[in-house]
Amino acid sequence: MNKEVDFNRVRKIAEGYYRDGDFYCSEAIVKTIRDEFQLPVSDDIIAAASGFPVGMGGSGCTCGAVTGGIMAIGLIFGRTEAKDEKVNKTMALANELHDLFRTRHKTLCCRILTKNMELGSPEHMDQCISFTGEVAEETARIIVRELDK
Repeated sequence: MNKEVDFNRVRKIAEGYYRDGDFYCSEAIVKTIRDEFQLPVSDDIIAAASGFPVGMGGSGCTCGAVTGGIMAIGLIFGRTEAKDEKVNKTMALANELHDLFRTRHKTLCCRILTKNMELGSPEHMDQCISFTGEVAEETARIIVRELDK
């Protein structure tokens, strides 16, 4: 696993995936974190992130960028064994990312974050591209910090 990542590069790559229409927010973040940290995980993890965009499958609930970031944290710190206590650290880190986004943007509800925006409009795209980059960068920062402990 690569522990030396450029946070600005992480942001730009994730934003590019969204801007170019390659991937939605959650997919872009998972792919970027997987690739930049050189995680030995198949593309199936990107597919697993495909249900989260536009607030959980288009429902307008939790921001897909945040769910993608939480998935990426789980890739590195999550458990695979029953009753493994690693889940507690993973949950704490997920909560940290959640609270950081909520503090900055007042909500995680996609419906509220995109209120009065037409899906796919320039305003909507600019905001979601920005959220994707922001969450990818913050996720990478959390990962690097925790790997250095």
